Amino acid sequence: MPLLSIIEQMADTMNRQPDHACLFGVASEQQGYFTAAQARACGFDTNLIAYHKRRGRFINVYRGVYRLRDYPSSPREEVVAAWLSAGRDVAVVSHESALDLLDLSDVIPSRIHLTVPRSKRHLSAGPGVEVHTTTRPLLPEDITTREGVRLTSPARTIVDAAEWGTGPEQIEMAIHEAISRGLTTKRRIRQASTTRSRRVERLVLGALDLAGG
Repeated sequence: MPLLSIIEQMADTMNRQPDHACLFGVASEQQGYFTAAQARACGFDTNLIAYHKRRGRFINVYRGVYRLRDYPSSPREEVVAAWLSAGRDVAVVSHESALDLLDLSDVIPSRIHLTVPRSKRHLSAGPGVEVHTTTRPLLPEDITTREGVRLTSPARTIVDAAEWGTGPEQIEMAIHEAISRGLTTKRRIRQASTTRSRRVERLVLGALDLAGG
C-alpha cells in the first residue's frame, strides 16, 4: 500500500470521534460485552479503550474482551464473555452450555462448553471453560443463535451432550422439549446420532422411542 494511503488511513482513524451509541448497540446484543476490535470499529482507539478501562467504565474480563460497567447483569453473561474471548466467528457455545441456553433440560453446566475447529485446538481458554474440537466444519444447519450468541443447533447439541456424558434423563428431556417446541425434528436428531458411537446412537434412539419416535 502506498505510504500516502497509509498516512491518510491513520489520519482518518485519529480524527474519528468515538461513537458511544454504536458501542452500546454492539454490547447490548452481547449481554453488555464487546471486543477491542468492535470498540475500534466504533471509533475507540487503543488509548481511549485504556482510558475508559482505567476510569472503570470498561471492565476487562478477558484479553481483548470488555464489559460496560453499567450494563445490567444477566444469568448467562459469563458464557457470552467466554465465547467472545474464543472468537465470535470461530467458536460456538455447545454441549451442556448450549442445552442451558436453549432451555432444553434441567442440567446446570459446571463448565462453559465451546466448540472450535480442530485447527484452533491450541486455543487458550479461561478458567472454567472447556474447549471441544471438531474435525469437520460445522454446517449452517449445525448452528443457531440465542441471546446474541452463536451456538450448536438443538439436534447437534443433544448428540454432543450425549457423547460428552450428560445423564440419559437429561438427554431424554432435551429430545422431548426440542421436538415438542418445534425446534428440531425426530429425523434430524436420528440422523445426527448416526455419526456418533454406538452408545450415543442407542441412547438417542431409545429417547426418541420414549418421545414417540
